[in-house]
Amino acid sequence: MTTPANGATAGSATTVIRNQPTGRASAAEAGAGQAAQRAPKPSTLGPRDEAKNSADGTRQAAPTTPPTEFQRFVLSATGRQVEVFGSAYFSDNAEASTETSFPTADKTAVPSDYVIGPGDEMTIRAWGNVDIDYRTVVDRAGQISIPRVGTVSVAGLKAGEIENHLRTQIARVFKGFSLSVSLGQLHGIQIFVVGQARKPGSYVVSGLSTLVSAVFDSGGPGPIGSMRRIQLKRGKALVTELDLYDFVVRGDKSKDARLVAGDVIVFLPAGPRVALVGATDNPAIYELAGSNETLRDLLAYSGGAKATTNTSTAQLERIDSRQPKAPRTVQVVQPSAAAQTALQDGDVVTMFGVGPQFSNAVTLRGNVAAPLRYPYAAGMRVSDLIPERGALITPDYFLRKNKLVQFLAPAAVGVDRLVNDVRNIVDEPNWEYATIERLNPDRVTLQLIPFNLARAVIDRDPAQDLVLQQGDVITIFARNDIRGPVSRTTRLVRLEGEVGTPGIYALKSGDTLRSVLNAAGGLTREAYVYGTEFTRLATRRAQTIALDDAIRRMESTVTSQSAQAAANITTSDTQVAVLQAAARREQQQAQLTRLKTMRPNGRIALELSRTAAAITDLPDIELEDGDTLVVPNRPAFVNIVGAVANENAILWRDGRTVEGYVKLAGMLPDADDGNIFVINADGTVVQAASLGRFSSLSGLELMPGSTVVVPEKINRETFWTTFVRGLKDWTQILYQFGLSAAAYKTIR
Repeated sequence: MTTPANGATAGSATTVIRNQPTGRASAAEAGAGQAAQRAPKPSTLGPRDEAKNSADGTRQAAPTTPPTEFQRFVLSATGRQVEVFGSAYFSDNAEASTETSFPTADKTAVPSDYVIGPGDEMTIRAWGNVDIDYRTVVDRAGQISIPRVGTVSVAGLKAGEIENHLRTQIARVFKGFSLSVSLGQLHGIQIFVVGQARKPGSYVVSGLSTLVSAVFDSGGPGPIGSMRRIQLKRGKALVTELDLYDFVVRGDKSKDARLVAGDVIVFLPAGPRVALVGATDNPAIYELAGSNETLRDLLAYSGGAKATTNTSTAQLERIDSRQPKAPRTVQVVQPSAAAQTALQDGDVVTMFGVGPQFSNAVTLRGNVAAPLRYPYAAGMRVSDLIPERGALITPDYFLRKNKLVQFLAPAAVGVDRLVNDVRNIVDEPNWEYATIERLNPDRVTLQLIPFNLARAVIDRDPAQDLVLQQGDVITIFARNDIRGPVSRTTRLVRLEGEVGTPGIYALKSGDTLRSVLNAAGGLTREAYVYGTEFTRLATRRAQTIALDDAIRRMESTVTSQSAQAAANITTSDTQVAVLQAAARREQQQAQLTRLKTMRPNGRIALELSRTAAAITDLPDIELEDGDTLVVPNRPAFVNIVGAVANENAILWRDGRTVEGYVKLAGMLPDADDGNIFVINADGTVVQAASLGRFSSLSGLELMPGSTVVVPEKINRETFWTTFVRGLKDWTQILYQFGLSAAAYKTIR
């Protein structure tokens, strides 16, 4: 029976081996802890891109790498700053702090061909007749010490061999056990990064590091360093030469190699460089591996030509040293023949995008259902592009139509909205006028060819159903886009009051006031023809403009008169005069404000006979869009407003004159009886001057619905003094601006 070194019989009893705080095991563990605490540091790096520490110890951002000479050259040639291809892969690492080592590989699976060396940490576990749970670190001699087993050499072994090797060594002492060995923290190796590197220096890296990982972690090549020629040297031998384009473009790591202590990574100077700009997803400066690379290789590095790239023409700018006076030349190359286009140092390749021109399209726009480009065919006509009238119904019609339905919150729909919906729900096309815009390639001028849309689409008249050409733009106008003859537009009028069928009517060509009333069923027996109120939209707009202008003039007059009155105060009691002037100004401004709230109604006085009773007594005027005719029933009162004791409606009596109505209302002492005027029911205004030089209104008989206006005397210093002095005549105010007696009462 084999006797273990400690005297125990192998396999006769379970032996427990644990890491102990004292003795040989604790010493090994202490060595492992010291190895873990020895954080590897990179050597001092050059000042080119290293981040600096400020005086207070805080980190400052690394300075931006200045552009290379070739980058400045491309900027001057293209107006665009272009980055070096692949520099984005190193931007984060280049700006990282230089005070830490490369990332450790503690959580990375150890490959089976990894070579064990000093500093590697192992965890050894065994169970069965022996219980081992032990962690140790390979010492500088390449050995580990296992309690009650002894010293075992492990340096130089591969990770896939270590478990079998230790099982053999432990089996010399113990029998009947199972074993598991795992690697923990691995040893670091020192390497050197030199040449045109972004951060040259010496580094301590993980034993698992390879050339590719070290290139990325060290910040990659500098501004003039090569990405195509990165050498790994071991002693005097060249281990491998890495072309990073193979890796970042095609994922080829065949030139990668695992690092060992003392390896040197050399970044050679960059080789020939060319620039690719224009219609490409990756405009950049690319490095050529040699003189045999072509435009096809360059396009492959950039991701290839896209569908939006013009594959028939590209531009190549080249430096020709054989022409010292003007060494720069321009060539036209074909990307489709890129394999035959050799590149050389300093080339700038500009890729063009596909042109905006369509080879087989005509464009339909305007008042149509689908304003789009349509495929063109030889012999195509307007009617082929617009085969049916539904193609002229715009989508807005259906949107407006859908909005007429009120599911959730039904609301009362006023007449004004109904009229607006009827007028605007459909964008009517202009059937008389449409155009074709055609480019004359000989003169490079635009031809505008008009045609009749109705005759082209509906009648298929060959004279108007024009033959189209490729590139034509057909424009269909709406009826409201170009103002046409009144007879061809949709015109709506409103009839209200004592009419047979009140409502909204569409006018036909030549419709007059009388013809529309007859078509609506005539007048009822209660119709008061003399009091017919006729308003016109165009008149209201003109009156509004005139009233606004008059109000602005009155404001200027009030301001100037107030200033003049203040400058000409001669009373001995200046304070009283100032207070009076301020009170007048306040009253004038308040009345002006109220006057601004009044809007003309666009009424046109029909100047009817007092005996008017039939449609034939109305003027036979032609109606316009927006006209409104209101025929009231016969009123029983006459209104009287102004400086009277009883501003009210007084019962109308046949034969009663103005004087009689004024007496019934009771004229106030400050009434200006010499300037009384009457607003008749037909909208006309009558004053004494209109009846003759020596006539008065006192004997004028009034019709029902008339209004008598009794103004105040103008010798009182009120707003009305200024108002009347400025416009001279009450009747002019009311007649010119279409203000009613109610408006007079409001502004007073």
